Amino acid sequence: MAKETILVADDDRVALELLSLWLHAHGFTVTKAADGMQVIMSVRRAPPSAILLDLMMPGGTGFDVLRRLASNAAMKSIPVIAMSASTDPEIPRKALESGARAFLFKPLEKGELVATIRG
Repeated sequence: MAKETILVADDDRVALELLSLWLHAHGFTVTKAADGMQVIMSVRRAPPSAILLDLMMPGGTGFDVLRRLASNAAMKSIPVIAMSASTDPEIPRKALESGARAFLFKPLEKGELVATIRG
């Protein structure tokens, strides 16, 4: 059986590498994007099994990405797990209303991340 591919999108290089290492260690194939535009281009090239999406990125915020995915019939079925370090209590609700399947606060906890992806 082919491994599930997770697209990890975060403009923080350290976070991007750490998340990639965690997911690889749990058997996932990982592709990476550093901004919103890269997410959309990557999804068009090779749709992942799921997207782990930072909401605050240059080149299109995570909210922009969620809107673009939701408006595209071929992309809207890809589960998105939004994440943010924001302390704004409205962010999780807005993310879920914008199409995210789940929301996680940064810093992420490895077990919670993997459980949410497999969820």
